[in-house]
Amino acid sequence: MNKYKETFGVDISKDVFDVHGSKSGHNQFSNSPIGFKLFLKLLPESSLVVMEATGYYHYSLSQFLCKHKIVVSVVNPLSVKCFIQMKLSRIKTDKRDAQAICDYGIYNTVPLYNQISDMQSECRQLLSLKANYLKRRTSTKNKLHGEGVLGIPSKLVVQSLLLDKKHIDRELAKIEKRLLLLVKTTSQRELTLLKSSPGIGDKTAVFLIVATDSFNKFSNASQLCSYLGTTPMIKRSGSSVRGRSRISKMGNRNLRNLMFMCSMSAYKYNKSCKAIHDRIVSKGKSSKLALIAVCNKLIHQAFAIVRSGVEYNPHYISIRKN
Repeated sequence: MNKYKETFGVDISKDVFDVHGSKSGHNQFSNSPIGFKLFLKLLPESSLVVMEATGYYHYSLSQFLCKHKIVVSVVNPLSVKCFIQMKLSRIKTDKRDAQAICDYGIYNTVPLYNQISDMQSECRQLLSLKANYLKRRTSTKNKLHGEGVLGIPSKLVVQSLLLDKKHIDRELAKIEKRLLLLVKTTSQRELTLLKSSPGIGDKTAVFLIVATDSFNKFSNASQLCSYLGTTPMIKRSGSSVRGRSRISKMGNRNLRNLMFMCSMSAYKYNKSCKAIHDRIVSKGKSSKLALIAVCNKLIHQAFAIVRSGVEYNPHYISIRKN
């Protein structure tokens, strides 16, 4: 049970959002500034508003409520889905979903949402656009390869694809330049510290800073590993179930892929990462498994570097022992 006077569950969509209060029942408002103000009038003091992370739709409402000093929690939709399934609910409506989100907020300890700045908002938009352009570039490159396999590709098709790829490359360069400028403006210290670690460059450092809010969203490195989805999932039960262990892949896929690419460089040039990689490979394990371990080590290393304010030191472990 939570400590708030009343808990509100919000199921939000493009045009409207349904609200269920633990004491006031169901209401519906338009997903617009007018609807936000009407909802605000309904909220008593010491209330908690819980909503799912729904891409773009929850953002405006959560920012509006935080601006007016309302306690907000934005939860993982998968957690709410599992909670609903646990209750064996057979009804799926917006009204019932709002009630389920309200119950979830009452019976679980939910993370609190912090209002983000305009700079953070722009950085997140840029990262989202960058991911979109990267998918398009991959698709364009694959199409170019496919046309070449035909043997007699159309000159017009190839020219169009090359122009599209050139345009995407140009836009990606502009996005990365803007991201680096924004991060340097507010988080130059963290950027310098992260880049001191072999294996982490500008792109990865910027992504880490933006995704973790300069490492303030997490209290320890293990939470960050879980956010990236690089933590192992073990499936064992009784004497017969011996499932193959694998990483969860339930976190930020783009950042996870980027960190995995960094691990390929880190295990060669980062002393601590190389030691972990060589130890795992020497036991007969696969190189991919070793790289995942390197990835986790790199995340722990990045977290420790930023939190301590001390640049990477390859002899840090030996100094501690002595």
